Amino acid sequence: MESHSKESFNGDHNEQQQQQQQQQSNGFEDTMRSDQSTVMDFNKSGIFVERTLALIKPDAVNKAIDIETVILNQGFTILQKRRIILTAEQCSDFYSEHYGKKFFPSLVAFMTSAPLVAMVLAKENAIQQWRELIGPTNSDVAKETNPDSIRALFGTNEQKNAVHGSDSAVSAEREIRFFFPNCIVEPIPVGQPAKDYLEQNVNKTLMKALTALCKEKPKDPVLWLADKLMEINPYKPKLTQVHTSSSSPDDLIIIE
Repeated sequence: MESHSKESFNGDHNEQQQQQQQQQSNGFEDTMRSDQSTVMDFNKSGIFVERTLALIKPDAVNKAIDIETVILNQGFTILQKRRIILTAEQCSDFYSEHYGKKFFPSLVAFMTSAPLVAMVLAKENAIQQWRELIGPTNSDVAKETNPDSIRALFGTNEQKNAVHGSDSAVSAEREIRFFFPNCIVEPIPVGQPAKDYLEQNVNKTLMKALTALCKEKPKDPVLWLADKLMEINPYKPKLTQVHTSSSSPDDLIIIE
């Protein structure tokens, strides 16, 4: 059986490289896709896209691809994904609300026994939709009451129930930041509000720069476009020199 070294959130560069190689060899890669490109959809009627945390637990990690297929088929977007092994301390911090309960030691032992997959999911009403999709906590109950749920299909019992889902907006924010400290948790505007924002603040300047880009055809179009956008940016601060009797023209610069 392949051995896995535990990942530390504050590991050095060499450990991160080894982990990335290990993840790739097992078919898992960190997914750091652009939130804007994967979430924004002007055809949706909603105003915000909600995010939630999903965990594929150690007992179901070998079925991760199947579970991810179910997730995508249900209209979720996987914004970020990583495969890790928690330390006992990290797991205790994550499940701190259960500290002192009888099942806490066995929960920590189970969740640190093998790799798990953490994901940030996005969809309208993502928290509620994900909780409904995974089904009741006990997989035996799920098989009776929600036979098509993820816990019914991939879980075994109350503890080995395949997946985890945030139960509230507050929990989702905390849990996402726990596994993805750099993730933007705030909702992203979509639909007509987003379209109006782009129309009012971005499109005119962007089209002007793109038109100039097509005429110029530079060797490095991305760098050229960035410089052009900076040049014609209508929101660029104006620098005004203020002269006083006691100062030279270069002494004071006020940004309006």
